[in-house]
Amino acid sequence: MKPLLRFLAAALLTCSSAAHAAGGGGGGTEAGDASSSDPVIASAKAAIAKQDWAAAQAGLKQALAANPKNADYHNLYAYSMRKAGNADMALVFKHYEEALRLDPKHRGAHEYSGEAYLTVDDLPKAKAHLAALDKLCFFGCEEYTDLKKAVAAYEANHKR
Repeated sequence: MKPLLRFLAAALLTCSSAAHAAGGGGGGTEAGDASSSDPVIASAKAAIAKQDWAAAQAGLKQALAANPKNADYHNLYAYSMRKAGNADMALVFKHYEEALRLDPKHRGAHEYSGEAYLTVDDLPKAKAHLAALDKLCFFGCEEYTDLKKAVAAYEANHKR
């Protein structure tokens, strides 16, 4: 095998493994495979799937009290607050920011934070998170695709 082909094959394998480890199911809400076995994440995802926002928030709030350095908990907590409606957006952004402070490459937090910025009509900040995802998702990822669609829909609905 030629050196360039060997390099590309190795790079693809590395990226594929990294993407699998960084992804997780359910819209990319968590940063790694370890979180998929986390009972807090599993419980929150089950509540979110049922749109039981109060149950998701209660479990995540309790988990955050015990483990405030978990980016996945912050991300899902902010998501469940935002989706419940009439959220305190300052608190929502605080938790997305904390998730990204703890894990600047957290794709789910970038996607959901970008979506949240669209709800408060801050297109530039949403686009900043889209740009961050573009850099993180070299070969593309669900989080980038979802936020890109949300930005495009926002722009189509807010043409002057």
